[in-house]
Amino acid sequence: MSVPRREKELPPLTRMIKPRFLLGLSIAAFAALILLVAYLSAFPGWFILPALALLIGLGIGLFVGRKVLAARELRTSDQKQNPGAIDFSYELLDVTVNEMREGLLVIDPEMRVVASNRAARNLLSHGDDSINARPLTEITRNPAIYDAFLDAVRGTERVGVKVETYGQGRRIFDLRVVPLRAGNGHDAAGAVGVFFDVTRLERLELVRQEFLSNVSHELRTPLTAIMALAETLEAGAIDDQEHNRRFLSIIQKNAARMHRLIDDILELSAIEAGNVKVQPEVVQLRPLVEEIVGSLSAAAATRGIEVSDLVEPEVKVFADPHRLLQMLTNLIDNAIKFNRQGGTVSIRYESQTGDRISVEDNGEGIPAHHLDRLFERFYRVDRARSRELGGTGLGLAIVKHLTRAHGGEVKVESRFGEGTKFTVELPRQIERVGELASIPGERQ
Repeated sequence: MSVPRREKELPPLTRMIKPRFLLGLSIAAFAALILLVAYLSAFPGWFILPALALLIGLGIGLFVGRKVLAARELRTSDQKQNPGAIDFSYELLDVTVNEMREGLLVIDPEMRVVASNRAARNLLSHGDDSINARPLTEITRNPAIYDAFLDAVRGTERVGVKVETYGQGRRIFDLRVVPLRAGNGHDAAGAVGVFFDVTRLERLELVRQEFLSNVSHELRTPLTAIMALAETLEAGAIDDQEHNRRFLSIIQKNAARMHRLIDDILELSAIEAGNVKVQPEVVQLRPLVEEIVGSLSAAAATRGIEVSDLVEPEVKVFADPHRLLQMLTNLIDNAIKFNRQGGTVSIRYESQTGDRISVEDNGEGIPAHHLDRLFERFYRVDRARSRELGGTGLGLAIVKHLTRAHGGEVKVESRFGEGTKFTVELPRQIERVGELASIPGERQ
Protein backbone atom coordinates (compact mmCIF):
# COMPACT_ATOMS: atom_id res chain seq x y z
CA MET A 1 0.00 0.00 0.00
CA SER A 2 2.95 2.31 0.65
CA VAL A 3 4.45 1.91 -2.81
CA PRO A 4 1.46 3.25 -4.70
CA ARG A 5 1.33 6.20 -2.30
CA ARG A 6 4.96 7.10 -3.08
CA GLU A 7 4.23 6.84 -6.83
CA LYS A 8 1.37 9.28 -6.42
CA GLU A 9 3.64 11.71 -4.56
CA LEU A 10 6.39 11.66 -7.23
CA PRO A 11 4.52 13.31 -10.16
CA PRO A 12 3.93 16.64 -8.35
CA LEU A 13 7.63 16.76 -7.41
CA THR A 14 8.61 15.91 -10.96
CA ARG A 15 6.32 18.63 -12.39
CA MET A 16 8.07 21.21 -10.19
CA ILE A 17 11.50 20.39 -11.68
CA LYS A 18 10.76 21.45 -15.27
CA PRO A 19 13.36 22.34 -17.90
CA ARG A 20 12.43 26.02 -17.66
CA PHE A 21 13.08 25.96 -13.90
CA LEU A 22 16.42 24.21 -14.33
CA LEU A 23 17.39 26.60 -17.13
CA GLY A 24 16.62 29.67 -15.01
CA LEU A 25 18.41 28.22 -12.01
CA SER A 26 21.49 27.45 -14.11
CA ILE A 27 21.62 30.96 -15.61
CA ALA A 28 21.19 32.55 -12.18
CA ALA A 29 23.97 30.39 -10.67
CA PHE A 30 26.27 31.09 -13.59
CA ALA A 31 25.61 34.84 -13.36
CA ALA A 32 26.32 34.78 -9.60
CA LEU A 33 29.55 32.88 -10.21
CA ILE A 34 30.70 35.41 -12.84
CA LEU A 35 29.90 38.30 -10.56
CA LEU A 36 31.73 36.67 -7.63
CA VAL A 37 34.84 35.95 -9.70
CA ALA A 38 34.80 39.43 -11.15
CA TYR A 39 34.46 40.96 -7.72
CA LEU A 40 37.26 38.88 -6.16
CA SER A 41 39.54 39.47 -9.14
CA ALA A 42 38.96 43.22 -8.98
CA PHE A 43 37.58 43.45 -12.55
CA PRO A 44 36.50 46.98 -13.59
CA GLY A 45 32.82 47.87 -13.50
CA TRP A 46 32.61 48.42 -17.25
CA PHE A 47 33.21 44.69 -17.73
CA ILE A 48 30.86 43.38 -15.08
CA LEU A 49 27.69 45.18 -16.24
CA PRO A 50 27.89 44.16 -19.96
CA ALA A 51 28.63 40.59 -18.96
CA LEU A 52 25.60 40.55 -16.71
CA ALA A 53 23.37 42.06 -19.45
CA LEU A 54 24.67 39.47 -21.93
CA LEU A 55 23.77 36.64 -19.58
CA ILE A 56 20.26 38.00 -18.96
CA GLY A 57 19.66 38.47 -22.71
CA LEU A 58 20.87 34.94 -23.37
CA GLY A 59 18.45 33.60 -20.78
CA ILE A 60 15.49 35.54 -22.20
CA GLY A 61 16.35 34.41 -25.75
CA LEU A 62 16.49 30.77 -24.72
CA PHE A 63 13.20 31.11 -22.89
CA VAL A 64 11.36 32.79 -25.84
CA GLY A 65 12.86 30.36 -28.33
CA ARG A 66 11.63 27.43 -26.31
CA LYS A 67 8.16 28.98 -26.22
CA VAL A 68 8.10 29.33 -30.04
CA LEU A 69 9.25 25.75 -30.53
CA ALA A 70 6.61 24.53 -28.09
CA ALA A 71 3.89 26.44 -29.99
CA ARG A 72 5.01 24.94 -33.29
CA GLU A 73 5.05 21.46 -31.81
CA LEU A 74 1.54 22.02 -30.44
CA ARG A 75 0.21 23.22 -33.83
CA THR A 76 1.86 20.27 -35.60
CA SER A 77 0.33 17.90 -33.07
CA ASP A 78 -3.14 19.46 -33.56
CA GLN A 79 -2.87 19.15 -37.34
CA LYS A 80 -1.91 15.47 -36.99
CA GLN A 81 -4.85 14.87 -34.68
CA ASN A 82 -7.26 16.94 -36.89
CA PRO A 83 -6.14 16.49 -40.50
CA GLY A 84 -9.26 18.38 -41.69
CA ALA A 85 -8.44 21.55 -39.75
CA ILE A 86 -8.07 24.73 -41.82
CA ASP A 87 -4.74 26.46 -42.15
CA PHE A 88 -5.93 30.00 -41.54
CA SER A 89 -2.86 31.54 -43.12
CA TYR A 90 -3.55 30.24 -46.65
CA GLU A 91 -6.53 27.95 -47.06
CA LEU A 92 -9.00 30.35 -45.48
CA LEU A 93 -7.82 33.11 -47.81
CA ASP A 94 -8.06 30.77 -50.80
CA VAL A 95 -11.61 29.69 -49.94
CA THR A 96 -12.70 33.29 -49.29
CA VAL A 97 -11.35 34.57 -52.59
CA ASN A 98 -12.82 31.68 -54.60
CA GLU A 99 -16.26 32.06 -53.03
CA MET A 100 -16.48 35.76 -53.89
CA ARG A 101 -19.23 36.74 -56.34
CA GLU A 102 -16.90 39.36 -57.80
CA GLY A 103 -14.28 38.24 -60.29
CA LEU A 104 -10.66 38.79 -59.18
CA LEU A 105 -7.79 38.84 -61.70
CA VAL A 106 -4.09 39.57 -61.07
CA ILE A 107 -1.56 40.06 -63.88
CA ASP A 108 2.18 40.68 -64.02
CA PRO A 109 4.00 43.43 -65.96
CA GLU A 110 4.09 41.15 -69.01
CA MET A 111 0.25 41.08 -69.09
CA ARG A 112 0.15 37.44 -68.04
CA VAL A 113 -2.37 36.16 -65.52
CA VAL A 114 -0.74 35.45 -62.16
CA ALA A 115 -3.83 34.57 -60.10
CA SER A 116 -7.59 34.42 -60.49
CA ASN A 117 -10.64 33.25 -58.58
CA ARG A 118 -13.53 31.06 -59.70
CA ALA A 119 -15.80 33.96 -60.69
CA ALA A 120 -13.12 35.40 -62.99
CA ARG A 121 -12.51 31.99 -64.59
CA ASN A 122 -16.23 31.54 -65.21
CA LEU A 123 -16.35 34.97 -66.79
CA LEU A 124 -13.29 34.64 -69.02
CA SER A 125 -13.13 30.93 -69.80
CA HIS A 126 -16.51 29.55 -68.61
CA GLY A 127 -14.63 27.69 -65.85
CA ASP A 128 -13.48 24.95 -68.25
CA ASP A 129 -9.74 25.37 -67.73
CA SER A 130 -7.21 27.41 -65.81
CA ILE A 131 -6.29 30.85 -67.06
CA ASN A 132 -3.22 31.29 -64.88
CA ALA A 133 0.11 31.89 -66.66
CA ARG A 134 -1.72 32.71 -69.91
CA PRO A 135 -1.49 36.10 -71.67
CA LEU A 136 -4.49 38.36 -71.17
CA THR A 137 -4.95 38.66 -74.94
CA GLU A 138 -5.36 34.90 -75.11
CA ILE A 139 -8.25 34.65 -72.68
CA THR A 140 -10.25 37.73 -73.73
CA ARG A 141 -10.73 39.77 -76.88
CA ASN A 142 -12.59 42.53 -75.08
CA PRO A 143 -10.66 45.77 -75.69
CA ALA A 144 -12.14 47.46 -72.60
CA ILE A 145 -10.64 44.80 -70.30
CA TYR A 146 -7.23 44.84 -72.00
CA ASP A 147 -6.98 48.66 -72.05
CA ALA A 148 -7.93 48.91 -68.36
CA PHE A 149 -5.22 46.41 -67.29
CA LEU A 150 -2.65 47.97 -69.63
CA ASP A 151 -3.23 51.41 -68.11
CA ALA A 152 -2.92 49.92 -64.61
CA VAL A 153 0.40 48.26 -65.49
CA ARG A 154 1.59 51.67 -66.66
CA GLY A 155 0.60 53.12 -63.28
CA THR A 156 -2.89 54.57 -63.94
CA GLU A 157 -5.86 53.39 -61.90
CA ARG A 158 -9.04 52.70 -63.90
CA VAL A 159 -12.45 52.87 -62.22
CA GLY A 160 -15.94 52.41 -63.65
CA VAL A 161 -14.98 50.52 -66.81
CA LYS A 162 -18.15 49.02 -68.32
CA VAL A 163 -17.71 45.47 -69.62
CA GLU A 164 -20.42 43.53 -71.48
CA THR A 165 -20.38 39.81 -72.19
CA TYR A 166 -22.74 37.72 -74.31
CA GLY A 167 -21.74 34.13 -73.46
CA GLN A 168 -24.88 32.89 -71.67
CA GLY A 169 -27.09 35.91 -72.02
CA ARG A 170 -26.05 39.53 -71.78
CA ARG A 171 -24.17 40.36 -68.59
CA ILE A 172 -22.76 43.73 -67.54
CA PHE A 173 -19.77 44.23 -65.23
CA ASP A 174 -18.24 47.28 -63.59
CA LEU A 175 -14.45 46.77 -63.73
CA ARG A 176 -11.96 48.44 -61.39
CA VAL A 177 -8.22 47.92 -62.00
CA VAL A 178 -5.44 49.26 -59.76
CA PRO A 179 -1.67 48.95 -60.23
CA LEU A 180 0.48 46.77 -57.96
CA ARG A 181 3.64 48.56 -56.83
CA ALA A 182 7.05 46.96 -56.52
CA GLY A 183 9.08 46.99 -53.30
CA ASN A 184 10.49 50.43 -54.06
CA GLY A 185 6.98 51.86 -54.27
CA HIS A 186 7.48 53.32 -57.75
CA ASP A 187 7.75 50.61 -60.41
CA ALA A 188 4.62 48.64 -61.39
CA ALA A 189 4.75 44.94 -60.50
CA GLY A 190 1.45 44.19 -62.23
CA ALA A 191 -2.21 45.00 -61.72
CA VAL A 192 -5.25 43.61 -59.92
CA GLY A 193 -8.77 43.94 -61.30
CA VAL A 194 -12.17 43.28 -59.73
CA PHE A 195 -15.29 42.59 -61.84
CA PHE A 196 -18.55 43.67 -60.17
CA ASP A 197 -21.70 42.13 -61.71
CA VAL A 198 -24.20 44.98 -62.21
CA THR A 199 -26.50 43.20 -64.67
CA ARG A 200 -29.51 43.32 -62.36
CA LEU A 201 -28.92 46.96 -61.46
CA GLU A 202 -28.71 47.88 -65.15
CA ARG A 203 -31.93 46.00 -65.84
CA LEU A 204 -33.72 47.74 -62.97
CA GLU A 205 -32.45 51.10 -64.19
CA LEU A 206 -33.77 50.35 -67.68
CA VAL A 207 -37.16 49.38 -66.24
CA ARG A 208 -37.23 52.60 -64.23
CA GLN A 209 -36.40 54.71 -67.28
CA GLU A 210 -39.04 52.95 -69.37
CA PHE A 211 -41.59 53.42 -66.62
CA LEU A 212 -40.90 57.15 -66.31
CA SER A 213 -40.97 57.55 -70.08
CA ASN A 214 -44.28 55.69 -70.38
CA VAL A 215 -45.89 57.57 -67.49
CA SER A 216 -44.79 60.90 -68.93
CA HIS A 217 -46.15 59.97 -72.35
CA GLU A 218 -49.46 58.67 -70.98
CA LEU A 219 -50.02 61.77 -68.86
CA ARG A 220 -48.91 64.20 -71.56
CA THR A 221 -51.67 63.25 -74.02
CA PRO A 222 -54.73 63.96 -71.83
CA LEU A 223 -53.01 66.90 -70.14
CA THR A 224 -52.30 68.52 -73.52
CA ALA A 225 -55.95 68.09 -74.53
CA ILE A 226 -57.19 69.58 -71.25
CA MET A 227 -54.86 72.59 -71.51
CA ALA A 228 -55.71 73.24 -75.17
CA LEU A 229 -59.47 73.10 -74.60
CA ALA A 230 -59.22 75.22 -71.44
CA GLU A 231 -57.35 77.90 -73.39
CA THR A 232 -59.96 77.70 -76.16
CA LEU A 233 -62.78 78.20 -73.69
CA GLU A 234 -60.93 81.06 -72.02
CA ALA A 235 -60.40 82.73 -75.37
CA GLY A 236 -64.16 83.04 -75.87
CA ALA A 237 -65.43 79.60 -76.84
CA ILE A 238 -67.22 79.38 -73.49
CA ASP A 239 -69.90 81.62 -74.98
CA ASP A 240 -70.23 79.35 -78.01
CA GLN A 241 -73.45 77.49 -77.15
CA GLU A 242 -72.91 75.05 -80.00
CA HIS A 243 -69.47 73.73 -78.91
CA ASN A 244 -68.76 74.72 -75.32
CA ARG A 245 -70.48 71.68 -73.78
CA ARG A 246 -68.60 69.35 -76.16
CA PHE A 247 -65.31 70.95 -75.09
CA LEU A 248 -66.22 70.50 -71.42
CA SER A 249 -67.14 66.86 -72.08
CA ILE A 250 -63.72 66.22 -73.66
CA ILE A 251 -61.99 67.89 -70.72
CA GLN A 252 -63.94 65.71 -68.29
CA LYS A 253 -63.13 62.56 -70.29
CA ASN A 254 -59.38 63.29 -70.29
CA ALA A 255 -59.39 64.20 -66.60
CA ALA A 256 -61.10 60.88 -65.82
CA ARG A 257 -58.50 59.09 -67.91
CA MET A 258 -55.69 60.74 -65.93
CA HIS A 259 -57.44 59.78 -62.71
CA ARG A 260 -57.72 56.14 -63.80
CA LEU A 261 -54.08 56.11 -64.86
CA ILE A 262 -52.86 57.48 -61.52
CA ASP A 263 -55.07 55.04 -59.61
CA ASP A 264 -53.67 52.11 -61.61
CA ILE A 265 -50.08 53.27 -61.10
CA LEU A 266 -50.59 53.56 -57.34
CA GLU A 267 -52.34 50.20 -57.23
CA LEU A 268 -49.64 48.43 -59.23
CA SER A 269 -46.85 50.04 -57.19
CA ALA A 270 -48.49 48.91 -53.94
CA ILE A 271 -48.91 45.34 -55.27
CA GLU A 272 -45.31 45.12 -56.51
CA ALA A 273 -44.00 46.51 -53.21
CA GLY A 274 -45.85 43.79 -51.31
CA ASN A 275 -48.10 46.26 -49.50
CA VAL A 276 -51.27 44.57 -50.80
CA LYS A 277 -52.09 41.42 -48.86
CA VAL A 278 -54.66 39.00 -50.24
CA GLN A 279 -57.14 37.51 -47.77
CA PRO A 280 -58.46 34.39 -49.46
CA GLU A 281 -61.73 32.77 -48.51
CA VAL A 282 -64.28 30.46 -50.09
CA VAL A 283 -66.03 32.40 -52.87
CA GLN A 284 -69.10 31.46 -54.90
CA LEU A 285 -67.79 32.13 -58.40
CA ARG A 286 -70.98 32.40 -60.46
CA PRO A 287 -72.60 35.30 -58.50
CA LEU A 288 -69.31 37.20 -58.67
CA VAL A 289 -69.09 36.77 -62.46
CA GLU A 290 -72.75 37.80 -62.83
CA GLU A 291 -72.00 40.98 -60.88
CA ILE A 292 -69.15 41.85 -63.27
CA VAL A 293 -71.21 41.06 -66.38
CA GLY A 294 -74.01 43.28 -65.07
CA SER A 295 -71.66 46.21 -64.46
CA LEU A 296 -70.25 45.92 -68.00
CA SER A 297 -73.55 45.20 -69.76
CA ALA A 298 -73.92 48.76 -71.05
CA ALA A 299 -70.46 48.71 -72.71
CA ALA A 300 -71.19 45.29 -74.22
CA ALA A 301 -74.61 46.36 -75.53
CA THR A 302 -73.11 49.44 -77.20
CA ARG A 303 -70.97 47.18 -79.40
CA GLY A 304 -73.51 44.37 -79.71
CA ILE A 305 -71.33 41.88 -77.81
CA GLU A 306 -72.90 38.91 -76.07
CA VAL A 307 -71.30 38.02 -72.72
CA SER A 308 -72.01 34.46 -71.46
CA ASP A 309 -71.49 33.33 -67.88
CA LEU A 310 -70.91 29.56 -68.29
CA VAL A 311 -69.78 28.94 -64.70
CA GLU A 312 -71.78 26.25 -62.89
CA PRO A 313 -73.82 27.49 -59.89
CA GLU A 314 -72.09 25.20 -57.37
CA VAL A 315 -68.52 26.26 -58.24
CA LYS A 316 -66.44 27.63 -55.36
CA VAL A 317 -62.89 28.94 -55.40
CA PHE A 318 -60.49 29.95 -52.66
CA ALA A 319 -59.46 33.56 -53.31
CA ASP A 320 -59.67 37.12 -52.07
CA PRO A 321 -63.15 38.17 -53.34
CA HIS A 322 -62.22 41.82 -53.86
CA ARG A 323 -59.01 40.99 -55.77
CA LEU A 324 -60.71 38.25 -57.79
CA LEU A 325 -63.40 40.75 -58.76
CA GLN A 326 -60.67 43.19 -59.83
CA MET A 327 -58.83 40.58 -61.93
CA LEU A 328 -61.91 39.27 -63.75
CA THR A 329 -63.25 42.80 -64.33
CA ASN A 330 -60.03 43.73 -66.12
CA LEU A 331 -60.08 40.59 -68.27
CA ILE A 332 -63.79 40.78 -69.20
CA ASP A 333 -63.59 44.53 -69.84
CA ASN A 334 -60.62 43.96 -72.23
CA ALA A 335 -62.49 41.14 -73.97
CA ILE A 336 -65.37 43.54 -74.62
CA LYS A 337 -63.24 46.53 -75.64
CA PHE A 338 -60.97 44.71 -78.08
CA ASN A 339 -63.58 42.40 -79.53
CA ARG A 340 -65.10 42.70 -82.97
CA GLN A 341 -68.53 44.29 -83.43
CA GLY A 342 -71.22 41.76 -82.53
CA GLY A 343 -68.71 39.30 -81.03
CA THR A 344 -69.00 37.01 -78.03
CA VAL A 345 -67.28 36.69 -74.66
CA SER A 346 -67.43 33.46 -72.60
CA ILE A 347 -66.42 32.94 -68.96
CA ARG A 348 -65.75 29.30 -67.96
CA TYR A 349 -64.44 27.32 -65.02
CA GLU A 350 -62.41 24.09 -65.05
CA SER A 351 -61.09 22.09 -62.12
CA GLN A 352 -57.82 20.31 -62.84
CA THR A 353 -54.70 20.49 -60.68
CA GLY A 354 -56.00 23.94 -59.71
CA ASP A 355 -58.96 26.24 -60.23
CA ARG A 356 -58.92 27.55 -63.81
CA ILE A 357 -61.08 30.55 -64.73
CA SER A 358 -60.97 31.48 -68.41
CA VAL A 359 -62.23 34.54 -70.32
CA GLU A 360 -62.43 33.87 -74.06
CA ASP A 361 -63.50 36.09 -76.95
CA ASN A 362 -63.81 35.57 -80.70
CA GLY A 363 -62.23 38.90 -81.63
CA GLU A 364 -59.34 39.71 -83.90
CA GLY A 365 -56.75 37.94 -81.76
CA ILE A 366 -53.22 39.01 -80.88
CA PRO A 367 -50.17 38.47 -83.13
CA ALA A 368 -47.77 35.87 -81.66
CA HIS A 369 -44.82 38.28 -81.29
CA HIS A 370 -46.83 40.39 -78.80
CA LEU A 371 -47.77 37.56 -76.40
CA ASP A 372 -44.49 37.46 -74.45
CA ARG A 373 -44.72 41.13 -73.50
CA LEU A 374 -48.47 41.39 -73.05
CA PHE A 375 -48.32 41.55 -69.23
CA GLU A 376 -45.67 44.30 -69.11
CA ARG A 377 -46.61 47.71 -67.78
CA PHE A 378 -47.93 50.11 -70.47
CA TYR A 379 -47.47 47.52 -73.22
CA ARG A 380 -50.19 47.75 -75.85
CA VAL A 381 -50.77 45.82 -79.06
CA ASP A 382 -52.64 48.76 -80.64
CA ARG A 383 -51.71 51.96 -78.80
CA ALA A 384 -54.03 54.30 -80.66
CA ARG A 385 -57.07 52.06 -80.21
CA SER A 386 -56.29 51.40 -76.56
CA ARG A 387 -56.11 55.12 -75.75
CA GLU A 388 -59.30 55.73 -77.71
CA LEU A 389 -61.09 53.10 -75.61
CA GLY A 390 -59.77 54.57 -72.35
CA GLY A 391 -57.22 51.90 -71.46
CA THR A 392 -54.23 52.70 -69.25
CA GLY A 393 -51.99 49.80 -70.31
CA LEU A 394 -51.70 48.59 -66.69
CA GLY A 395 -54.70 46.27 -66.36
CA LEU A 396 -52.97 43.06 -67.41
CA ALA A 397 -49.91 43.85 -65.28
CA ILE A 398 -52.22 44.21 -62.26
CA VAL A 399 -53.92 40.89 -63.12
CA LYS A 400 -50.51 39.16 -63.32
CA HIS A 401 -49.30 40.45 -59.95
CA LEU A 402 -52.59 39.77 -58.14
CA THR A 403 -52.67 36.22 -59.52
CA ARG A 404 -49.13 35.61 -58.28
CA ALA A 405 -50.07 37.05 -54.90
CA HIS A 406 -52.60 34.19 -54.72
CA GLY A 407 -49.86 31.69 -55.62
CA GLY A 408 -51.21 31.22 -59.15
CA GLU A 409 -50.41 32.20 -62.73
CA VAL A 410 -52.20 33.88 -65.63
CA LYS A 411 -51.73 32.65 -69.20
CA VAL A 412 -52.83 33.81 -72.63
CA GLU A 413 -53.57 31.89 -75.82
CA SER A 414 -54.41 33.64 -79.05
CA ARG A 415 -54.64 33.09 -82.77
CA PHE A 416 -54.60 36.15 -84.97
CA GLY A 417 -58.02 36.60 -86.53
CA GLU A 418 -59.69 33.92 -84.37
CA GLY A 419 -59.79 35.23 -80.81
CA THR A 420 -58.00 35.32 -77.45
CA LYS A 421 -58.28 33.29 -74.25
CA PHE A 422 -56.95 34.43 -70.87
CA THR A 423 -56.77 31.82 -68.09
CA VAL A 424 -56.30 32.52 -64.38
CA GLU A 425 -54.97 29.45 -62.56
CA LEU A 426 -55.36 29.45 -58.78
CA PRO A 427 -54.16 26.76 -56.34
CA ARG A 428 -56.84 24.23 -55.47
CA GLN A 429 -57.35 24.71 -51.70
CA ILE A 430 -61.06 24.16 -51.15
CA GLU A 431 -60.46 20.62 -49.82
CA ARG A 432 -57.86 21.91 -47.34
CA VAL A 433 -60.27 24.60 -46.15
CA GLY A 434 -62.93 21.94 -45.59
CA GLU A 435 -60.52 19.88 -43.52
CA LEU A 436 -59.67 22.85 -41.31
CA ALA A 437 -63.34 23.73 -40.85
CA SER A 438 -64.06 20.19 -39.62
CA ILE A 439 -61.32 20.29 -36.95
CA PRO A 440 -62.53 21.64 -33.55
CA GLY A 441 -60.82 24.88 -32.62
CA GLU A 442 -59.60 25.60 -36.17
CA ARG A 443 -60.79 28.75 -37.88
CA GLN A 444 -61.18 29.14 -41.62
